Amino acid sequence: MQPKIMMKKKSISASKASLVLFLCQMISALDVPLDLSQPPTITQQSPKDYIVDPRENIVIQCEAKGKPPPSFSWTRNGTHFDIDKDAQVTMKPNSGTLVINIMNGGKAEAYEGVYQCTARNERGAAISNNIVIRPSRSPLWTKEKLEPNQVREGDSLVLHCRPPVGLPPPIIFWMDNAFQRLPQSERVSQGLNGDLYFSNVQPEDTREDYICYARFNHTQTIQQKQPISVKVFSMDSLNDTIAANLSDTDIYGARPVTERQPVLLTPTGSTSTKVELRGNVLLLECIAAGLPTPVIRWIKEGGELPANRTFFENFKKTLKITDVSEADSGNYKCIARNTLGSAHHVISVTVKAAPYWITAPRNLVLSPGEDGTLICRANGNPKPSISWLANGVPIAIAPEDPSRKVDGDTIIFSQVQERSSAVYQCNASNEYGYLLANAFVNVLAEPPRILTPANKLYQVIADSPALLDCAYFGSPKPEIEWFKGVKGSILRGSEYIFHDNGTLEIPVAQKDSTGAYTCVARNKLGKIQNEVQLEIKDPTVIIKQPEYKVIQRYGQVSFECIIKHDSTLLPTVIWLKDNDELPDDERFLVGKDNLTIMNVTDKDDGTYTCIVNTTLDSVSASAVLTVVARPNPPFDLELTGQLERSVELSWIPGDENNSPITNFVIEYEDGLHEPGVWHYQTEVPGTQTTVQLKLSPYVNYSFRVIAVNEIGRSQPSEPSEQYLTKSANPDENPSNVQGIGSEPDNLVITWESLKGFQSNGPGLQYKVSWRQKDVDDEWTSVIVANVSKYIVSGTPTFVPYEIKVQALNDLGYAPEPSEVIGHSGEDLPMVAPGNVQVHVINSTLAKVHWDPVPLKTVRGHLQGYKVYYWKVQSLSRRSRRHVEKKILTFRGNKTFGMLPGLEPYSTYKLNVRVANGKGEGPASPDKVFRTPEGVPSSPSFLKITNPTLDSLTLEWGSPTHPNGVLTSYILKFQPINNTHELGPLVEIRIPANESSLILKNLNYSTRYKFYFNAQTSVGSGNQITEEAVTIMDEAMASRQVDIATQGWFIGLMCAVALLILILLIVCFIRRNKGGKYPVKEKEDAHADPEIQPMKEDDGTFGEYSDAEDHKPLKKGSRTPSDRTVKKEDSDDSLVDYGEGVNGQFNEDGSFIGQYSGKKEKEPAEGNESSEAPSPVNAMNSFV
Repeated sequence: MQPKIMMKKKSISASKASLVLFLCQMISALDVPLDLSQPPTITQQSPKDYIVDPRENIVIQCEAKGKPPPSFSWTRNGTHFDIDKDAQVTMKPNSGTLVINIMNGGKAEAYEGVYQCTARNERGAAISNNIVIRPSRSPLWTKEKLEPNQVREGDSLVLHCRPPVGLPPPIIFWMDNAFQRLPQSERVSQGLNGDLYFSNVQPEDTREDYICYARFNHTQTIQQKQPISVKVFSMDSLNDTIAANLSDTDIYGARPVTERQPVLLTPTGSTSTKVELRGNVLLLECIAAGLPTPVIRWIKEGGELPANRTFFENFKKTLKITDVSEADSGNYKCIARNTLGSAHHVISVTVKAAPYWITAPRNLVLSPGEDGTLICRANGNPKPSISWLANGVPIAIAPEDPSRKVDGDTIIFSQVQERSSAVYQCNASNEYGYLLANAFVNVLAEPPRILTPANKLYQVIADSPALLDCAYFGSPKPEIEWFKGVKGSILRGSEYIFHDNGTLEIPVAQKDSTGAYTCVARNKLGKIQNEVQLEIKDPTVIIKQPEYKVIQRYGQVSFECIIKHDSTLLPTVIWLKDNDELPDDERFLVGKDNLTIMNVTDKDDGTYTCIVNTTLDSVSASAVLTVVARPNPPFDLELTGQLERSVELSWIPGDENNSPITNFVIEYEDGLHEPGVWHYQTEVPGTQTTVQLKLSPYVNYSFRVIAVNEIGRSQPSEPSEQYLTKSANPDENPSNVQGIGSEPDNLVITWESLKGFQSNGPGLQYKVSWRQKDVDDEWTSVIVANVSKYIVSGTPTFVPYEIKVQALNDLGYAPEPSEVIGHSGEDLPMVAPGNVQVHVINSTLAKVHWDPVPLKTVRGHLQGYKVYYWKVQSLSRRSRRHVEKKILTFRGNKTFGMLPGLEPYSTYKLNVRVANGKGEGPASPDKVFRTPEGVPSSPSFLKITNPTLDSLTLEWGSPTHPNGVLTSYILKFQPINNTHELGPLVEIRIPANESSLILKNLNYSTRYKFYFNAQTSVGSGNQITEEAVTIMDEAMASRQVDIATQGWFIGLMCAVALLILILLIVCFIRRNKGGKYPVKEKEDAHADPEIQPMKEDDGTFGEYSDAEDHKPLKKGSRTPSDRTVKKEDSDDSLVDYGEGVNGQFNEDGSFIGQYSGKKEKEPAEGNESSEAPSPVNAMNSFV
């Protein structure tokens, strides 16, 4: 779907605005200011043909201006109308408008006639049109006796309305007694004369309340004709009714409803004529009788019907051409056609014309001694005659004026004087109407005057035309000149346009066009000037327009409308929907630069327009909102072409809801076998609305249709009518036929039963047949009810059978079924596999071999071989435990297999059995085999106790799984310094029967890491690790306690804490300023204990658990991520220290690690014991 985005921009259009302003100001330039003497001018009058409501007062308008103010008089039917003598008639003060009082006793009919108003002053007299006053009429229908219309089916009929003649003519329509309009169609329609035409009648046209109504709009009344009765007889009922009165040879006896070729009911004959006036609407009508109902077509002989002005109404029975002209004259042919033939009628149209202006006379202002002309030119068909009047009197009998000369449609004035002032009337008339125009000649001598206000400000959008007004008056006519600025030169050149009414036009105004402009008007009697100001503004632009949107029903959508405008202009933004106001709905939210619609519904679909208005310009942008949803369900399902095995289904699609329907899904229900259950039948493309459906016999079908589009599936349609197909033999046999025995002496035959609609008829049964394969036996058959299983007893064990199952019903059998092979029941295998051999590959894997059993001893389908094996004894422990047998199954006819996951240094037993669908056969004799030694598991524990200055005691447990005979234990250990660097590694071999060891000659106050594992003759097992520390000197320990309790030490610690707090405040201030804080001096003064060698008197001790870490530490493996900060890696930024362990903050915000004592150690990998902090350590970090 293509996006639909529209944008419009409006400003003062160069063509339209200049033309309108030019014409308006040209007229105003000819208007004499009312403070100057001038003849009368008619400014307002009633229409020529004035139909009045007889119940209300009659107001006949006549307004005029002039200097001095004019007086008014009236004529009625060509004679003077003396208002003073009629008490019902008054004239409004300072006006010529008449008010005839009807509501207080006057009768409108008494004042019918032709009225004309004259406005007169000392300089002349102006007259109005002839105003024809007629009261409206809405007469009642004359009473008449209407006979019932009895008509044969298929004949034509015309019900005449014949409304009373009213003024103006009434509007005709037909309704019934319930005031409901009677439906009209190509067959039944109302003619232009109000009659109701039936091209052919049908039985449903029978009714007794055909009522013609006439509505008289002027009096707001409706008149009703008496009801007309119509009774339509079908041919059968008509024959029954008149059979007693007609002979056997009468026409009705043998005549059915016959088709008839078209005959025109109106107009009659083959030709007719029509006269229409120029500018009116031409209506031509053709209504035809016939069966089938004729179709009407229109052509213009020798030409084309005018484009854009031609319309067809009343089911193409009426041709309508608007705004006709002489070029529309010609012959128009209507052709009525049905399957039996055609009829035509030619209407000869002549377009006449009431008079219309070519050049209407215009007021003439002359100064004494000047010349001028009045021109009155009109056209019409026939050509109108031109006559002149002076001050309301035919010019031939008017007072002579030596300066005046009449030349047909022109009056020429020469050397006029003040006495030449007068009002002249031009009358152009033909048989279809007349035109009357007043034009005065006003002789004045006046210096120039400028009517445009001084210093008037004009504001114009850049790149638009600027029109600066200089309305003027003077006699003789002044000359106009324009200047820019106070001392600017006269404006000339192609960039300016100077209009006769004084307007200066700048076709494309730019920013530099801003400024003051001076208009100078001069004639021989004087000179005057006026200054106006011009400002150029930036245009309003929509920089972000609303965009085309597709939204699902109940969603939310927003349109943007972001604008840029001149800062001195105040824009207003209006949103429209389909060129009308937004609905009064709280779902529509109008923001500063957007429109949001919540919970979108189908009625929100349409075009949304953002209009931005300023005082100078207007811009708009539109976008289309398309609301999409799942389609509405199809309707009007119809079954046609019903056959035994097929039917045609058709439907009408529901509304696609702006998302094209891609396909239709057809479902069916079997009301006979599965009522209420719908099944998929087929689907067709979304462009298809009919489908041929294949059917099964003996099914009571109902169908429904589901429409699908990109949004989803519609609700299902209403079900179609039901269609029960006839019964027939089954078309198919059961599927999935199998023969499998459940016991050694039977054969169970199973199949999938046919579904209800597959039975094709009542009495569904199955014929089950079987015979042993490869044996020359006859088929054994049995007929069973509608089941899905039959058991054959007394069969040999596991022999093949040929099986077939055939469906049948009350009408016969299905086609011959195909055969399947089944087997009777299985029994347990008879023999065990022989020659079982075991080959041990390694301490955990062995391979077993066996000989297959003869297939005839399997007595069933060979499933495979099962190996049972279990551990009898562990050779390293000499202890028995619960025997757990394991089973490995090897599918098919395999003769070997692998046994994984064995335990080293153990004794195993196994046997092999063959398996079929019934079970397992006997086991082979048990086979014994042993697995060799393997490497042991890790020692069960390693514990370090009794630390002294130079020794540690190690205790351990033997491996949980020795996997052989232990030969020894291997102990490795090495010291760890304060930087977590490892010292030289020492290895000791320990006899296998030992469980403890005292290590002597160790360094005091030193951490050691130990690695311990067991060995067999195969190799070493996994190791465990542990760490421990020898203790410090006892005297140092005592002194440590003494120092920690001294007051001076406590005071020192408080001073250090205060210093740290001050230092932290300074650091944060410097950090907030973006600078870096140098810590080099601090590091020199307070060396980090983490990067200094541990002093001999700094030793601490503790016991470590073997939680998780069993890996030896390598030299250099301790990095800053191991919660140390190396001095050579430090930077001068406080932020960098904050990333290491020693650069962290406590919960109270104090900085610890870099300026504090040694922090409690955390295990790097979760495997080291914690070490308690010591007051001595804290002290050593600051000395």
